[in-house]
Amino acid sequence: MLEAIFLAILQGLTEFLPISSSAHLRIAGLISPEAKDPGATFTAIIQLGTELAVLVYFRRDIARIVRNWISAILKKEHEQQQARLGWLIIFGSMPILVFGFILQDTIRDDFRSLWIIASVLVIFGLVLGAADRFSPSRRELEHMSVRDGLLVGFAQALALIPGVSRSGATIAMCRILGFTRVESLRYSFLLAIPAVLASGLYELANSVSDPELNRFSIAETAVATSVAFAVGYLVIRWFLKFVSTRSFSPFVIYRVVLGATLLALLTLGMISA
Repeated sequence: MLEAIFLAILQGLTEFLPISSSAHLRIAGLISPEAKDPGATFTAIIQLGTELAVLVYFRRDIARIVRNWISAILKKEHEQQQARLGWLIIFGSMPILVFGFILQDTIRDDFRSLWIIASVLVIFGLVLGAADRFSPSRRELEHMSVRDGLLVGFAQALALIPGVSRSGATIAMCRILGFTRVESLRYSFLLAIPAVLASGLYELANSVSDPELNRFSIAETAVATSVAFAVGYLVIRWFLKFVSTRSFSPFVIYRVVLGATLLALLTLGMISA
């Protein structure tokens, strides 16, 4: 139970920061009592907790988008841009849902190699740093086009590889497209909802039918999911305030240092991939 709670706190702290929560949970497995990977199933399930935090924090935004999206379908009076944002989130979620389903076995096994995780921590950290430093910051979400939405959606699909970071990939693409830091982060939160809920509920159903997929008990997983929700909610509030006045540079530096350290330890044979 203590290990599950520790992993949940780690999940809540890292889910929304562009440093990859799945990578941190995988790395945390190295120091667990059994020195085991927590696994893709446990990781996906407790992400339901952090995603619930998004639903609660952005409940008014989500309700407005859904209301206007439904009104547009029914051809009733609606805010066009809010309805459009609803469609963009749906279309932008398709790549990660499709690739996630097709590559689920690879995601469970091959993608969780520490060689891959360490490498993409460094590579995509540098991509985020360059995007944040050199891209213009003029656009708001109301200016997002279908092309923009699809590009961000494909960027999100890269997060199927632990270490890429779903928020990091989507924020980087939004910054490349010229959106402000706050708007990039806000869209990253909203775009994650369908993908994370689908992944978490799918893995939850799998763990019920095949308990061996999750090495934690139902009670441990339930407590961990609740803890992830509480920590995640606090992180959302802090992170939105942080990016309103600061850049993503601290997270870029952290990613590069962490990735480089892992590569060094792997090369020296001090840890196993």
